[in-house]
Amino acid sequence: MTQRYQLFINNEWVDPLSGLWFDTLDPFSGEAWAEIPRANKEDVDRAVEAASAAMDGPWGTMSATDRGLLLHKLGELIEKNADNLTLAESRDNGKLSSEVGGQVRYMAKYFYYYGGLADKIQGAVIPMDKPKVFNYTRYEPIGVVATITPWNSSLLLTAWKIAPALCAGNTIIAKPSEHTSASMFELAKLFIEAGFPPGVFNVITGFGNEVGEPLVTHPKVPRIAFTGGDEGGKRVNLLAAQHLKRVSLELGGKSPHIIFDDADLTRAANGVITGIFSAGGQTCMAGSRLLLQEDIHDEFIERLLAIAGKAKLGDPTRSDVQVGPVATRPQFEKIMEYIQIGKDEGARCILGGNARTGEGFGAGQFVEPTIFVDVDNSMRIAQEEVFGPVLAVIKFKDEADAIRIANDIRFGLAAGIWTKSLHRAMLMSEKIKAGTVWVNNYRSTSFTTPFGGYKDSGLGREGGIEAVKEYLETKSVWISTDLDMPDPFVRKY
Repeated sequence: MTQRYQLFINNEWVDPLSGLWFDTLDPFSGEAWAEIPRANKEDVDRAVEAASAAMDGPWGTMSATDRGLLLHKLGELIEKNADNLTLAESRDNGKLSSEVGGQVRYMAKYFYYYGGLADKIQGAVIPMDKPKVFNYTRYEPIGVVATITPWNSSLLLTAWKIAPALCAGNTIIAKPSEHTSASMFELAKLFIEAGFPPGVFNVITGFGNEVGEPLVTHPKVPRIAFTGGDEGGKRVNLLAAQHLKRVSLELGGKSPHIIFDDADLTRAANGVITGIFSAGGQTCMAGSRLLLQEDIHDEFIERLLAIAGKAKLGDPTRSDVQVGPVATRPQFEKIMEYIQIGKDEGARCILGGNARTGEGFGAGQFVEPTIFVDVDNSMRIAQEEVFGPVLAVIKFKDEADAIRIANDIRFGLAAGIWTKSLHRAMLMSEKIKAGTVWVNNYRSTSFTTPFGGYKDSGLGREGGIEAVKEYLETKSVWISTDLDMPDPFVRKY
C-alpha cells in the first residue's frame, strides 16, 4: 500500500485545495510507494499567510537564545530519527542508504551550529564623523523565505538554507522537488515535536508552474533560496528580479579535477572516483572533468580503470552496493544521450557507456561508471553538465595550460588539485575561478565554511557565518544627542 502525505501548513496537516495527489516512484523498483499532494497557487497563499503571521507572533517575539535552543532540539531529533529520514529520501532518489544516512546525521550539525550562532548576531557602534550623533547597526530578519531544492540531496540542501534562515529569525516555506518530497514531510514532523510555533516551517509540494512560480512571485515572500539546474535558476532569478527580491542560487558545475605529475597517484585516483562516481555523479560539485598532466596520463587511467571497473551496482539499500540507480527516468535518458554525444564527438569510451539491466537492477535506471578519454575541452561532454557517472579526461602540459582549460567553462562551482608542491597548490587555488577549491582532497563540505559558485554556478553563499548574513537586513540607526534645534535649512553632510 502507498502512503498518502498531506501539505504541512501552520503546524497542521491539510489536503491540497485541488484535491489531487501524484505518485512518487522508487528509482530502483520503478514502483509508486507514496502519494504527494499536488498544491496550487491557493495553497501557496495559505502557506505564505501562515509564515507571515508567524513573523508577528510568538516566533517573531522569541529571544534569539530561545530560537537557538529550538534549532538545537531539532538537531537532536534529526539524529534520533535519522533512520526514518534516510529511508524516505533513499527510497525517493535511489541514492545509497549509507550515503544518505551519513548526510542526514551530518545535517543535524547544521542546526547545532546555527542554533549556537543565533544569539551571537551582533550589530556595531559606528565611530562617526558627525558631532553629537550616536550611530549603530542592527540586523533584522528579512521575513518569509522560500526554499526550492532539487531531487539529488533534498534534506541536506534544504538544511543548508533553513538552518541559517531560522537562525536569523525568518520563517520558511519549503518546496522540494516533485520527485523527492516525502522526506520533507518526515522532517516537518520533527518541527512539531521540537516545539516550533505554527507557521515557522511549512511544506508545499507540486510542480514548478503550479507552485514554484507563485511562490517566487508572491508579494509577501521577499527572499528566495534555490538549488537546481542553471536554466531553472535563471528562470527563478528573472521572476524574482521583477519584484526586486533577494535571491541566492546554487546551480550547476563542470568542475575540473586536476592531477599533477608530483601527486600521490593512489590517493588522487581514490579522490577522482569519489568526486565523480559517488552518488552516481548526481551532485553539483561532481569532478566531471579530469585534467591529467601528460606524462602520468596512461598510468593514472590504469589506476582509475582498476578501481571503477570493480564498482558494484544494484539495490541502494544493500551495504555492499557502491552505485545506485539514477534518480529519475528523464535524468537516466539524459545521461544516456550524453554518452552517445561523447561518442559522436570523437571521444573514446574506455569504461562503461551502457545501461545496466536485468536481474538485480530493478526498473533498469542504472548507468555504468563511464570514462571518456581523448576529450577536447570544447566538446559538449566537457562543457555541459551531464549530472551522471560520466568522466571526461583531458590532457594538459603545465600549470598555465591547466589553468586555461579549467577556466574555459561557463561554470565555476568547484575544483580539485592534487600536488605535493605548495607553490602549485597556492598558484592554482588563486588562479582557478571557482567558489571552492580542494587541494589533495575532494567533495568535502562543512557547516563552518561558505559554499557557492562563480559565473553560471550561482549567486550567494551557503554555510558558515556568511550564510546568516544572506538572510538578514542591515539597519543603520542615527540618534541625535544635540539638544539645540538645528537650522532646518542647513543640511549637515
